[in-house]
Amino acid sequence: MGWIANFKAKRADKAATNEYNRLHAIWQEDKETLTKLITVFTAASKGEDSVPNSLMQAKGEHTLWSATGIFHEAGRTPSRYTGGSSGVSIPIGGGIRFRVGAMQGQVIPGEELQMDKDEGVVMLTTDRLIFTGPIKTQQWDFDKLLMASTTPDQSDYFLSVSNRQKTSGVRFDPTTGREFNRFLGSATAVNEHGIEAVLKELKDIEKRIYEEEPKLTPPSVQSSLQ
Repeated sequence: MGWIANFKAKRADKAATNEYNRLHAIWQEDKETLTKLITVFTAASKGEDSVPNSLMQAKGEHTLWSATGIFHEAGRTPSRYTGGSSGVSIPIGGGIRFRVGAMQGQVIPGEELQMDKDEGVVMLTTDRLIFTGPIKTQQWDFDKLLMASTTPDQSDYFLSVSNRQKTSGVRFDPTTGREFNRFLGSATAVNEHGIEAVLKELKDIEKRIYEEEPKLTPPSVQSSLQ
């Protein structure tokens, strides 16, 4: 192998190793989260809370997960005025003129977007998602949930419920957000299908997760095997 080919092979191996490390870190994170999910939902199946709390809980409701997050909801930026004035221009000396009369123009409403409102504690239960902060308190009941979406890095969540017109949600750092994603999905599944069905699915995933562990085979090794 010439030095150019050797250089290209080393560069390809390095790129493959970096991608393997990235994928393996995600797999490891998912495996650890899966262990947490099984532990938490096993506790819930026994009637136990996994997060200490002072909630007024419904019968059969159990706490699952908690973290610090940002609450946001739909709002508008301030309106702005564009246009000019009309009327009579009166000279008052020194080349200065004073305009009197009506204003004419247009009020442009502010842009509608999600606006941060508070920072506080986000808690998941088997029945609902709850945000509690010094300014705002909000809850999203799973049986009223119409839509849930997230950003590509899974850090920001947007939730629509049938008993409110405004879309609102919560935001975390990306690592916390990815864990929240798994817990939210499992919690809503529990609300729809029951704890036992979700636990069975989680344990089935646990059985095959090691088969899905990323493997590293550098391109140079693949070439030598061909």
